[in-house]
Amino acid sequence: MSYIEEIKALVRKKNPGESEFQQAVDEVLESLEPVIEQNPKYKDAKILERITEPERVLMFRVPWQNDKGEIMVNRGFRIEFNSALGPYKGGLRFHPTVYLGMLKFLAFEQIFKNSLTTLPMGGGKGGADFDPKGKSDAEVMRFCQSFMTELSRHIGANTDVPAGDIGVGGREIGYMFGQYKRLRNEFVGILTGKGLDWGGSLIRPEATGYGAVYFAENMLATRGETFEGKTCVVSGSGNVAQYTIEKLNELGAKTVTLSDSSGYIYDPDGIDSEKLAFVMELKNVKRGRIKEYADKYNVKFYPNERPWSVKCDAAFPSATQNEISAEEAQTLLDNGCYVVSEGANMPTVPEGVNKFVEAGILYGPGKAANAGGVATSGLEMSQNSARLSWSREEVDAKLKGIMKSVHDSAAAAAEEYGQPGNYVLGANIAGFVKVADAMLDQGLV
Repeated sequence: MSYIEEIKALVRKKNPGESEFQQAVDEVLESLEPVIEQNPKYKDAKILERITEPERVLMFRVPWQNDKGEIMVNRGFRIEFNSALGPYKGGLRFHPTVYLGMLKFLAFEQIFKNSLTTLPMGGGKGGADFDPKGKSDAEVMRFCQSFMTELSRHIGANTDVPAGDIGVGGREIGYMFGQYKRLRNEFVGILTGKGLDWGGSLIRPEATGYGAVYFAENMLATRGETFEGKTCVVSGSGNVAQYTIEKLNELGAKTVTLSDSSGYIYDPDGIDSEKLAFVMELKNVKRGRIKEYADKYNVKFYPNERPWSVKCDAAFPSATQNEISAEEAQTLLDNGCYVVSEGANMPTVPEGVNKFVEAGILYGPGKAANAGGVATSGLEMSQNSARLSWSREEVDAKLKGIMKSVHDSAAAAAEEYGQPGNYVLGANIAGFVKVADAMLDQGLV
């Protein structure tokens, strides 16, 4: 058994039942074999054994009261995975599917994603098995206050700086920030994704979607192409999907799909700025279902299906993990798709990833392609530290520059290790080496 296989077996043994975490570790470790062979110092220092073990796992109960006066109890988490490059940084996810293994997967991915951004951030993730859907603002506030009451003792501007994720938007960040301020009697940047009037950054809501498009734009440039006239499919209908479409429209592409957990819509005329404004109102304010788009614009709605059978040039999976199966990956390829840029975390199953890589398409894995969100969170941290607020143009220019750096470092690492164009291999290696070298520099931590 090879050293890499030994580590994969060890991770499975120590983390039984955590399939997403095991999948994420396997995907990274398989890329690192040539690095370990050429750099025995990493094996000697047990870097792989150390980097696959979180520095700290926090799990706690979150009691709160609903509008009927009933006591409810949820489970909260924070995974502080690796701080070799800086304070732990990563989102909070509120969703009924949240459990320890999922958050360990997300936090592990975050280590390498944050490394690729060039900003001084470690990797972490957290959340709770609480579902904000169907809850009143008052119920969400009471939950967030209870959640932060416990979390507040573990985070700080130079320790751990959470952000939003699925189920955690501006409303939730506001309630949690207010509770932290009340408990600690200090106004510091301990959360990102804050309101613009109280420490937030311009472009932060747009950043993940914009970044996924910027990454794809850099991939296309390697073939001398642009997005002008390209047909794109996008999954999801939250922030990432919305701003992916906004940037694609700006670059001359046409997006024809959006989805949510109930199904997807197909609009062959394209989702223009007017239609996108309707989606933003529907999802961000009314919190409705995407079928209402089909009803309003008289287009086809496909219940309980995903949009990967629609013919396209480029696909932007922007909903959730493992949303593209191996069969759906093959369908995308068969229909002529040759650009995939992942706005979600690990949205393609391993067999699907293999199909994309073997086909030689322009495939941007999540840890590289969706790094724009955490990159702009890092820029928000910088603004908070300096008590400054940068303009929209400044932040967007910095984001675009960071995504080019992410692309270029992944491309260079793939080239160096003999697989040019393999952004999966390149992103994993480029992200790993920086963290591993920092761990060596800092001794046995």
